[in-house]
Amino acid sequence: MRDHGGDIDRAAGRFGGGDWIDLSTGINRRPWPAGPLSAHALTALPTEADRTALHAAAAGRFGCPADQVLALAGASAAIQLLPHVLMGHRAAVLSPTYNEHAASLAAAGWQVQQVTDPLRLAAANLAVIVNPNNPDGRSFTPAEIAEIAGMVTHLVVDESFADARPDLSVAGRRPANVTVLRSFGKFWGLAGLRLGFALGEADLLARLAQRAGPWSVSGPAIQIGTQALADDAWHADTVTWLSEAALHLDQIVTPHWPLVGGTHLFRLYQTPDATAAQGRLARAGIWSRIFPWHPRWIRLGIPGSREEFDRVAAAL
Repeated sequence: MRDHGGDIDRAAGRFGGGDWIDLSTGINRRPWPAGPLSAHALTALPTEADRTALHAAAAGRFGCPADQVLALAGASAAIQLLPHVLMGHRAAVLSPTYNEHAASLAAAGWQVQQVTDPLRLAAANLAVIVNPNNPDGRSFTPAEIAEIAGMVTHLVVDESFADARPDLSVAGRRPANVTVLRSFGKFWGLAGLRLGFALGEADLLARLAQRAGPWSVSGPAIQIGTQALADDAWHADTVTWLSEAALHLDQIVTPHWPLVGGTHLFRLYQTPDATAAQGRLARAGIWSRIFPWHPRWIRLGIPGSREEFDRVAAAL
């Protein structure tokens, strides 16, 4: 069974209540303020012009050419599809990390090795790095990513949490054998749209597009994504807000549980007993993320308001 956050129904089933703060994901709880949808977005099939506008907005945000961008139904769609369009049989995933990478590769027939040292990615036909990493926030500079890319046939760099750390991104200076994945729903706080991007070589993107089908991204996702990606002021304000909010959460939590790491969209703490810690927060209506492979780690998304921060403080 694949384990994920966002399972608020399970939280309610175990602990009851209805006024939940879901901190079990890394989704921004101060979302981009999406406006009304046009009739075209809701009633018409997306056109080539619609997709072109979205790709141009994404290219402007990520700093890469528009012909190296492919919109998909979330970064998760790319994670599912890439194992079927890349060649080889030996894959290596820098771990611990988001579990869908190894699971999707294995389901597609790849031999998957999960490694903790980036040097052990060497000689893989396909290597995967999440940068910054989920759940511990481990990160690599663009120069380090380029060095790792030189050791493998193909490197997938999942930058789903990089919007708040643009200095880490290789989207605008991507080696030819690197495919970059970007999430939209996390930083912009609109995960329900199911929008993400693969950034890579044109021939690879063409194979991905063929696998994804002709209308893999909905009209509402295209309209909102195009508008949000072009909102420079909101992006800059949100980068600042998240960096400050992450530090504020640490100030609340670290007197109780030491910090392990994290990003500006979630923090990872060490507890004496993660299951007990999750229950303690859940009884205050706060859902968190724990990991079956580490009995002491608990991950918290960033609260979105003073009230939410106060509830975390009171629960601890």
